Amino acid sequence: MANQAHKTAQPGIIRRLLGFIWGSITWLRVALLNLVFIGLVLLVVSSMAPQELATMPEKTALRISPSGFLVDQYSYTDPLTQILEQSSREKAETRVLDVVEALQRAKQDTRVSSLVLELNHLLGGGLSKLEEIGAALQDFKASGKPIVAISDSYSQDQYYLASFADEIILNPMGAVLVTGYSSYRNYFKDALDKLALNYHVFRAGTYKDAVEPFLQNQMSDVSREHNRLWLEDLWRTYLERVETTRQLDAGSLNDYINNIDQHMARVGGDTAQLALQLGLVDKLRSRAELRKELIGKFGEDEQDDYQALDYWDYLDLTDVEQPQHRDKVGLLVASGIILDGEQPDGNIGSDTFSQLIRDARKNQQIKALVVRIDSGGGSAFASEVIRQELQATRDAGIPVVVSMGSVAASGGYWMAMASDEVWATPTTITGSIGVFSAFPTLEQSLSNVGIHTDGLATTELAGALRLDRELSPLAAGVLQQGVNHVYQQFLALVAEARNSTPAQVNQIAQGRVWTGNAALQLGLVDQLGSLSDAINAAAKRADLSQFEVEEVRKPLTPSEQFAQQLAQEFNATIALDTSKISWLTSLNTVLAPLTQHLSPQQQVWLDARAIQASCVGCVAP
Repeated sequence: MANQAHKTAQPGIIRRLLGFIWGSITWLRVALLNLVFIGLVLLVVSSMAPQELATMPEKTALRISPSGFLVDQYSYTDPLTQILEQSSREKAETRVLDVVEALQRAKQDTRVSSLVLELNHLLGGGLSKLEEIGAALQDFKASGKPIVAISDSYSQDQYYLASFADEIILNPMGAVLVTGYSSYRNYFKDALDKLALNYHVFRAGTYKDAVEPFLQNQMSDVSREHNRLWLEDLWRTYLERVETTRQLDAGSLNDYINNIDQHMARVGGDTAQLALQLGLVDKLRSRAELRKELIGKFGEDEQDDYQALDYWDYLDLTDVEQPQHRDKVGLLVASGIILDGEQPDGNIGSDTFSQLIRDARKNQQIKALVVRIDSGGGSAFASEVIRQELQATRDAGIPVVVSMGSVAASGGYWMAMASDEVWATPTTITGSIGVFSAFPTLEQSLSNVGIHTDGLATTELAGALRLDRELSPLAAGVLQQGVNHVYQQFLALVAEARNSTPAQVNQIAQGRVWTGNAALQLGLVDQLGSLSDAINAAAKRADLSQFEVEEVRKPLTPSEQFAQQLAQEFNATIALDTSKISWLTSLNTVLAPLTQHLSPQQQVWLDARAIQASCVGCVAP
């Protein structure tokens, strides 16, 4: 009986508690999976339901409301994340090409009477991209159609676009926050010394300052010299553009910034009133007053807001109206860090991008190719792989024209050397012709905590690049010679492409960064202009009088196509009735940590195994 009682005894309290916790986790996991599955089924069913087709109004205002950061290419986002993030109205990125295309179409469209720039949600994107949109706004304005800019406050980038408007309206609690450009970085030399980390740097180029933060505690004189030049060039361009479009006195913006404390004291700290007095804005309106005024101008919609058509809807509605031509100019966007192998959108993979170039070359309808580069570089090997593929396209008789975006430096410039023409904007950051390799060793750090490395090898190089061993003079010499060789190869490629000599190129190379304005004077680019200008130049080289632009993209797998369509249908469902997806907002919060791994950050460039043609400091303001 005692044995029987022992066998039927209840488990202990700790065991029961652990069992309860594990059971709860299992239940929660199954419940979440079931919830996701049910949600997807509901989305599929809703996407099959007939929906009202949108039509183009006979008369409307066009609304340009960029949000997030301006980009040339959207970063890759998996469809599940797209669905989960739709609870937010603001998008993380706005593609410049879409905005410019909408403005170009609307200029000639008699149904579009005016333009409203809503700038509250624009976070930035670089002066070069702002210039392209600004040029399109100026072109639209030439049609005689009015432009109104509205925002609660204006950041520096927001104000640049607003300056093209006929009327700038500011909230009475707002401000115009123009500050100028700067370039600051952290320097880690003292921290590395305290951690006993040895950083080994191999570079070719006096101005190749990407690795300076690991070698010293402050900016070097040479780095300060060349960074000041391009920063001042960008700021000079900004001032000229804004003061001209707003008809402000020359120097007035610098006076506004440098004496802001005195100006604010004059108006009792009222930044909105100050902006109005100085002519930076035309009106001060609260949100309620602004809404009433815009409704008076454009009419009222079903949401009790002013009547306007968003630019992305306008593009969708007018796509079918665009003329169709058999001959095409292919457009390839190279945006992000240049890396080896396969990479998603938002980075440039040597294998991925080379395949896209081959796809364009095999397309019988593509008569010319434009490559839009927005990259500070990356792997020298990957840059050369892509350059060779572009050269093969030229050898096949297809003209190749490069359009530089905000940045086309180092490896980005390397790629551009396989082109018939190189176009840049005046504020493009380019050049940075130089290479480096850098990596740390931890032998002193490990020794300080009692860890030592010992062993044997059959040669002097075996085990030479271990992070836990001191770098031998032989290995260091090999790495430096490899960097020197790649730099000489870089100089030779540029010299051949730009009809110069390696010695002449070396004088403007050495890792030095230039703006598009300076690059044109130095012969590093052929023309200054927008992406549209580069496309027209490519068409001219191919003797095309009528053509259409075809963007060459990586084809989606069947499962990706289904998931993307599902996400798009879901977006449409949200636009019709957001109340039906309130459960998904909470689900997004729960599942966000589980989906973060789907957006890899592959920006590791300090690697002894690869020589980098990268301009880490080339972040265009």
